[in-house]
Amino acid sequence: MDGEVPWPHSGPMESFENLVRAEFDPKTTYLNTASTGLLPARTLAAMRDAAEAAAAGEPSDMFADVEASRSAFARLTGVPSSRVAAGASVATFSGLVAAALPSGAEVLTAEGDFSSLVNPFHMRADLKVRSVPLERIAESVGPGTALVAVSSVQSADGRIAGLAALRDAARAHGARTLIDASQSSGWLPLAAGEFDFVTAVAFKWLLCPRGVAFLVVPEDLGAAAGLTPLFAGWASGERPWDSCYGPVGELAHSARRFDESPALFSYAGARHSLSLIADLGVDAVHAHDTALADRFREGLASLGHGPVPAPGSAIVSVPGLGHRQGELGRAGVQVSDRAGNLRAAFHAYNTPADVDRLLNVLAD
Repeated sequence: MDGEVPWPHSGPMESFENLVRAEFDPKTTYLNTASTGLLPARTLAAMRDAAEAAAAGEPSDMFADVEASRSAFARLTGVPSSRVAAGASVATFSGLVAAALPSGAEVLTAEGDFSSLVNPFHMRADLKVRSVPLERIAESVGPGTALVAVSSVQSADGRIAGLAALRDAARAHGARTLIDASQSSGWLPLAAGEFDFVTAVAFKWLLCPRGVAFLVVPEDLGAAAGLTPLFAGWASGERPWDSCYGPVGELAHSARRFDESPALFSYAGARHSLSLIADLGVDAVHAHDTALADRFREGLASLGHGPVPAPGSAIVSVPGLGHRQGELGRAGVQVSDRAGNLRAAFHAYNTPADVDRLLNVLAD
């Protein structure tokens, strides 16, 4: 991460740099957070401690880690922890919402959105799934729309959805909303309480281990939407240790009733990753990430390349350059090839020197 180009911070923001340097030491120019985020040192240490304790026959209380992670995600998204369910994947939570829809319901989605979000709706042949360009999704909400399901930031190219307009259109027509924040949670502020459902995997911008995902449900726990805890197990009971045998007599009085059986070792680390995001501050991460993305866009222009228009995004996607991923990887620069586009994602541990390294290899 060291380079001649300084960080885009000074004064009070120096603590941001110091905190990041204490947690990360990548051995490559890693610009691939949209695929997988790097694990902080604190997270790695916590997972190692949990594994060693389990191997020694003295396992730690990793269910407490689940609760700490739930609360941390709730604080980051501005909702009570009682509205947050914990699990492992967006597809599971999207499927839960899909199962609650009545036969014949119309689901509005964005063209080319991520499969884990939209595919569960296509698995129900009795639903009417309609896809429109992302830029037209708010204006396409109509009186027959039951649910709008869209990613806050598109995985393929970093375009940001107009969530305020979408929220208003959905409310005007009585439609519910499901927002997949997997590509935004951690760098783009989001008031989850403004939407019916918000889901996200945490192994990208939230820097958690794989196997961690969250679902924000309405204040009534989805009762009005017909949400049913179809995969509720013993841990979904109000008193889990009294719910181990036979039907669960009393479901949790919170979104925990929708919990997927948690990957406990992942959550042992997740609570520490989420604490780091809180320590850094989402607003500060947003300013840092987008400044680097803008630097890359400016450099691309000087090389004669034009990215997919995605102003304000930490993800920059360049048409026609996806084939150079392998070459960049061999040069120690980690990016993605998505739909033929070269996708670079800039996060807290990246520096201006990383941006310039990518531009220099592309120039060569």
